[in-house]
Formats: sequence, C-alpha cells, structure tokens
Amino acid sequence: MAGPHNLALLLKANPFFAGLGDEAIEAIAVLCVTRRLEPGETLFLKGDPGDALYAVRRGQVRIATGSSSGKRLTLNLLGPGDVFGEVALLDGRPRTADAVAVEPTELYTVFRRDFFNLLERRPSVAIRLIELLCERIRWMSSQIEERALLPLGTRLAHRLVALSEDYGRDLHVSQEELAIFVGASRESVNRQLQSWRRMGWVELSRNCIRVLHPSHLYRSSDGAERDSV
Repeated sequence: MAGPHNLALLLKANPFFAGLGDEAIEAIAVLCVTRRLEPGETLFLKGDPGDALYAVRRGQVRIATGSSSGKRLTLNLLGPGDVFGEVALLDGRPRTADAVAVEPTELYTVFRRDFFNLLERRPSVAIRLIELLCERIRWMSSQIEERALLPLGTRLAHRLVALSEDYGRDLHVSQEELAIFVGASRESVNRQLQSWRRMGWVELSRNCIRVLHPSHLYRSSDGAERDSV
C-alpha cells in the first residue's frame, strides 16, 4: 500500500487535485500502478493516446517537442512530486509532446479507464471535478493576462529561479528552450542573460546556465514589476 499512500500525498499537494478532498484523493490513489524508466526511455510520444495520469516519485522527465527546423525543444522538466497528464486523464486526446526519462525514474500511474470507472461509481467526485475544471479555466485566463503584462526580465528571472530550486544551479537548457518557456525570442533572452552575466549573477556555456545569485534575480524582477506598474 506504500504506492497508493505516496501517490495520495502527491495529489494532495497538487493544486488541481487538492480541491477534491481527502476521501476522493485516497480513492484515486488506490488505482495507481508503478512504472520504472531507464535513462533515455520514452514514456509517450506526441500523438500517442492520452490514457493516463503520472506522478514522479523519483528521477526526472523531460517534456519536449520538435520545432519547424527539426530541433528538439524542451517544454518542461519534471521531477519528484510533479504530477502531469491531468488533462489527458479527462479527455483522452492525443499527447501534444514527448515525455522521456532523463535519469532512472519511477512513476505512479493512474489509467484513464480505471479513473472513469471510479467516476461512474462515485458521481460526487465527477461533480467536484467539473467545479475544479471551471476554477482552473478562470485561473489560467488570469495567468495569461498577467504574464502578457510582465516584462521579459521578470518572466525569465522567475523561470530561472524556479528551475534552479527544482534541479540545482546548473541548468542544462538552451536559450531557445528558455525563450519558449517565457514566450519571447531567443535574441531577447540572450540579451537579458548577457546583462546578468556581466553583473555576475549567471554563468553561460553551451546549453547550460549556472544560476549564481537567485536572490539578485528575484530582486531585479521585483524592481521591474514595480517599474511596469
């Protein structure tokens, strides 16, 4: 029962599932099975059926897709405690990106078929899920509006600090990938990074960014937000 118990803890910490309540979360966690991946092993590819929810117990998963030029672009890096595939669990539509293990990884998995069997047995969970989806739509709308108004330096600083908190100060991510993260051009991201490099806040090398002073980045972004008001 260690697996279901641990998955329940992860779901309770997830902003989406936390609102379902302890009883519903425990019922979902009982459905979980464990899956292990070797470094470089594919969990799913873009276009595969969206048939499961995943939670990372240990290891790291890279979510990536291809660009029009044929390059691979990282959309997200997921580590212990991260839950992903919530939307696919509900709509079952094809995956929009690839998921590949970066290192030895262990996942908790809840399959869509088992989840829907639970909803049929417990309609109250389905009703609460609809309410949570509406809340998520409202939250996403406000986030899109807010981010569109924030300056690039603020968006980039927040992203770098968040990644460094999860994966350490050496971030193996390209400037092109960072540009996708923050919704900007690679050239704009490069100019901002070069400015921070001159200040001694980051070090730059090929496809690697070392965050030296995350507190300076945060203070810089706070000032940029105040200036933009």
